[in-house]
This record gives sequence, C-alpha cells and structure tokens, in this order.
Amino acid sequence: MNQLQHESSPYLQQHAHNPVHWYAWKPEALERAKEEQKPILVSIGYSTCHWCHVMERESFENEAVAAIMNRHFVCIKVDREERPDVDAIYMEACQLLTGGGGWPLNCFLTPDGKPFYAGTYFPPQPAHSRPSWTQLLMYLADIWENQRDAALEQAERLTSRIHDSGTALLKPVSEQTAINWREVFSNLQNQFDPVEGGFGGAPKFPSTMAIQLLLEYYAIYRDPQALDHALLSIEKMISGGINDQLGGGFARYATDRAWLVPHFEKMLYDNALLVGVLSEAYKLLKDPNIPSTPNQQQLAEVMQITITETLTYIKREMTNEEGGFFTAQDADSEGVEGKFYVWDKSEIDQILKEDSEAFCQYYGVSESGNWEGKNILHRPVNSADHHLFGAQRKLLLEQRVKRIPPLLDTKVLLDMNALMCTACCQAYTALGNEQYRQMALDNIDFVLSKLRNNQNGETGVPPLMHSKEQHFAFLDDYAYFIEALRHVYDITFEDKYLDLAEQYTGYVIQQYWDNSSGMFYFSSENQQDIPMRKFDVYDNATPSGNSVMAHNLLKLGLLLDKPAWQEMAVAMLSKIQDPALKYTVSFSNWTTALFHLHHPSFEVAVVGPESREKAILIQKRFLPNKIMAASEQANDKNPLLAGKEAGEKALYFLCQNFACQAPVDSEEGFWALVSESRTADRSK
Repeated sequence: MNQLQHESSPYLQQHAHNPVHWYAWKPEALERAKEEQKPILVSIGYSTCHWCHVMERESFENEAVAAIMNRHFVCIKVDREERPDVDAIYMEACQLLTGGGGWPLNCFLTPDGKPFYAGTYFPPQPAHSRPSWTQLLMYLADIWENQRDAALEQAERLTSRIHDSGTALLKPVSEQTAINWREVFSNLQNQFDPVEGGFGGAPKFPSTMAIQLLLEYYAIYRDPQALDHALLSIEKMISGGINDQLGGGFARYATDRAWLVPHFEKMLYDNALLVGVLSEAYKLLKDPNIPSTPNQQQLAEVMQITITETLTYIKREMTNEEGGFFTAQDADSEGVEGKFYVWDKSEIDQILKEDSEAFCQYYGVSESGNWEGKNILHRPVNSADHHLFGAQRKLLLEQRVKRIPPLLDTKVLLDMNALMCTACCQAYTALGNEQYRQMALDNIDFVLSKLRNNQNGETGVPPLMHSKEQHFAFLDDYAYFIEALRHVYDITFEDKYLDLAEQYTGYVIQQYWDNSSGMFYFSSENQQDIPMRKFDVYDNATPSGNSVMAHNLLKLGLLLDKPAWQEMAVAMLSKIQDPALKYTVSFSNWTTALFHLHHPSFEVAVVGPESREKAILIQKRFLPNKIMAASEQANDKNPLLAGKEAGEKALYFLCQNFACQAPVDSEEGFWALVSESRTADRSK
C-alpha cells in the first residue's frame, strides 16, 4: 500500500492499493520533490468521477505504467472536493493550455509546484491524435531531463497568467450607470432551449442560479417569457431521467439535450441548489398576488412532491447520525456506469405483474430500452400522475436496494453542508414541514460541534474546518455558512445565529480580503502549501464564494446597519457588472445580486404577539430581496427592530433603508404594501 492508506478521503483510499507510489498533497511529498529535483505529477479527481475510475483501471493499476511514474515523478493524488484550492489552480492551467478541463485532471509541476503541462484523461493506447498515458509520461520525463529550461520557462509563464487571470475580468463601472434589465433578459433569452428547457445543448446542467434570476425578474417585470422558461426548465428536469424517479434526488447533469440520460452520479450540492430553486418557484406560483394558470398550479403540486422526494432521499441516504450531510454517490456500480439505476422491461413485468403495463407506459419503458438496451425511468408525457404510482415505485425501489449499490462518499464538507442547510430552510418556509426545519438546525449544530476549531486564533473567532478530519475552511465554506446562518435566523429569529453570521463575516474580511483586486481570495493568508493565492468569480456548478459574499454583505449590511459592508458589496458588484450582464449564465448569482442592488429591497419587521410565527408565514410567499426580523417587543440591539413597539396585536413594518411605511396589523395589509412597492418599481 502507498501513502494514501493514511488518508480519510474515500477517493484517496480508492488509490491506496495502486502500485503507483502516491502521496497526498502533504509537505513530505513537496519536500521530496525539492530535495530530488524531480517534477511532480499531481492527479486530481473525486470519488464519484467515472473517468477517474476508468483511468485508474487502465493505467494506475498497471505495474509497468506505475513503474514509469514512480521512476520519473513524485506522484501526488488530490481529492478535488477536499482541496478545491489546489484543484482551482491546476484546472486553470489546464484550461489555459488546452482550452478545456475536467476530471481526472493530470498536471505536471516543477518541484516548487508551478505547472508546465496539464491535461485530463489519457488512454492506455494512442487515440484520436491524443498520446497514450505512457507516451506522455516518457515525453515529459525527457523534457525535464534534457530541456528543463523550457519547462521552467513555461511554468513561470503559466503561473503568471493564472495569477493575473481574475483581474482581467474586473472593470469598475460608474455608480451612475443604469442597467436596462429588459436588455439583460433578452441576452439571457438568446441561450434558452425553448423546446427542452435549460440553456444551450448537450450536455445540459441544471443552471439553478439562472432559473432563480428568471423568477425574480418575472416578479418585478411580469414578462411571461421569463416565468415560462423557468417553469419549462424545472418541469423537464423533474420529468427527465436526471431525476431519480424511484429513489428521489437528481443526478449531476444530463448527457443529452432532453434530460433523459443522466451522468448518474448524485452530488449533494446539486440537490441542495435544486431544492432551493424548486422551493422558490413553488412560493411564486402559490402567491395569490402573482397570477398563474391552472397548468402552473398543477406544476406547483409536482414541485411539492419533488422537493419532498429529494429531501427524503437526502435524509435516508445522505445524512449521518449527527446531522451532517455526505458528499456524493458514484455513477458506477460493479464498474458499470448507471447499472444500479436502469431496468429491463422483463424485470419490471415480473415485479409489478398486472400493474406493469400502465407503469411502463407512464415511465417510458420498452422492450428495446432507451439507453444501451436498458431503460432509464422518465416521464415522456408531462403530467401530475407520478403520485398515483407510489405503490409500484416502492416495490421497484425495494428490489433495487438489493443490487450492489454505487459507492457513497461519506466525506462531510462544510461548503456542501451549508448549501443543503440553506435548502432545508427554503423548503421549510415553502412547505411548512417541521422535519426540514429540524434538518437545518441539526446541521448547524453539527457544523459548530464538528467543523469548528475551538482553539481561538488571533482574531478571537474559532476558525472553521473544510472537512471533519482536516483542512481549514476556504472562502466558499465561510460564504455558504454565513448564508446558511442568515436563513436559519429567518426561521428561528434567534439572535445567536445572527451574531455568528456577523462574527464570521468580520473574520472573512480580515483573512480573505484582497485590497488590490477588491475581491476575496479563495484561501486564507495562512495557507502556505500552494504556489499562489487566487480568487474565483465564476458561478459554475455552485455559486462563487465572492458572489455569495456580495449577497451576504448587502443583506447583513442592512440588517446589522453596517454601511461599510454594503459599500464593499457595491464596489465588488461594480467591478463584475460588465461580464455579469454579458455572460449571465456564468455569473448568474452575481447578476441576481446586481438585480437586488438596483431594485428596492424589502426590510421587514414583525413586532408583537406571535411575531415569529407571523414572520415565518410571510416567508411562504415569494419575496427574495428581503431581510427580516421578528420579536415580541422592540429590540434596540437589532437596528431593524429598534424603537418598534406593538400592543395587543402584532404590527408589520415594511421599510427601505430604515425608512418605514406606517405599520399595518394584518398579513393582508402587509402584502398590499408589497404589491404597491412592486408596482411602483415596475413602472420605472
């Protein structure tokens, strides 16, 4: 066994028996490379990565190939989910060199960690103008031996480009620049798939942040095309094979345009973001002040079922006894992608007997199959009849669990946990299911007990950990956790969560802020084992930590009356405005923050008897650009509650920049004020 036997990551453990002398990304490996002046081969992947498994079987388990790797390189394996900072640097090197990226990511470095060559999957034999893995190894070993100056020069050039890449995007605009939001929507509309929903062609990703932006745009401007495309995208995903029709939960992405064929891995973060946007769409359709059709109301019921099924799956298969959430489930079982999930029609006939015909017709099952001779369950005809097949789906699920299951990656990572915590809060406010509230509270308790280093540093704030076993937190961890604390405050109105959000926001500003760029670094100033600190601004599969911090600073700046935080957010948004409005799908969360900045926010205070319950009821309806506070009586410690008293009945205050309209004493009166404000905003 190699050095990976000592690691906790399931992905690294998978490679512990390889004949390659793998190290983890640890000082001993980096020091050995410097001592021996050997190049480093860093191979990056994650436990549920299909092509990572393929390359392991073809190359890393091969004794002859391993001997070449061991002789010429110091070989390091990295779990990208455990070390996203390492992955980000070398993925950018790959993109700069090849124009693309992906996993497995194989990068060749100088002994001081600077990249001079990178690529993704390499086959065991030459194919499609791509060298074999062995050919590449021998070629680069020869370069290092005989043309080392060229490799070092390439490394310096690449490192410089990576270091400067983020700043090239940042171009501050004048604060007075008006944004034509209808034009922004038109640019986004150019990327719609009007037939199958989503954006672009295959492969197709959920793009939940762009869908959220469409919902918010519709709430203000009432353009039916925005709502129609958001709902079409949601409906197609729910009906497609990307949604596990038996067990609940969504796969990573669809390999085809029509959402039928998933890449079968299930990631915690995708399910969190999908639960969140489904909850918000459900709120919008159920809002009596926002018009909707009978078909849309039917879709709302389908969304409710889907949220329930997804969180049932998360609770059943992706949650530990302490309230932490696991990272992912693999696409492969028994070495075959999707084997756990697909069906022969004869199997279904045998299990369901007389019920099989109706079931197979509804879920698109045929003798010939719809994917490699097998059947992926989906709903070819959009309808709300999914719930009618509950008994049949239960029988098939009971049979499916007898199969050899895909690997479960039991890592517990702060960033992904915080995303799911936020999603549970959103689902609770949408559906009122107390279990979802408890899942969120349990998760916050888990993070504070298991992912917090209680040895206070110089700041007096206990730093957080990225993973339970090791590694201090990165920007995304803090940004998502602060966001989760904001949402948990909104369902409890307990000051301790707001206090924590305030403390950790101050900590992030101190440890991660870069004055020169006006953005937050991904890693803290204490991170010493990477060749550079960089910042990320793209909203990819998950929102960038910087865009989430912009939201946090805007909302907490208002809620806590910290104008400096708001000014920081405004400056960040000014610098990213140009690319965000031009390339909205890649900057969706940024664009939503800009949308909030340029439209009146809703500052909501509920004071008096049953104020917390009444405030939570407000959240059942679609009001995304808001901050909230609730208390039985005035609370001078909270700027939004200060000086606000109530008598026998609770009072609702609707404010903007702490200038409040006359309070009302009913929920109906409150929503009338909101409607007036939206109407005034729409007319501008």
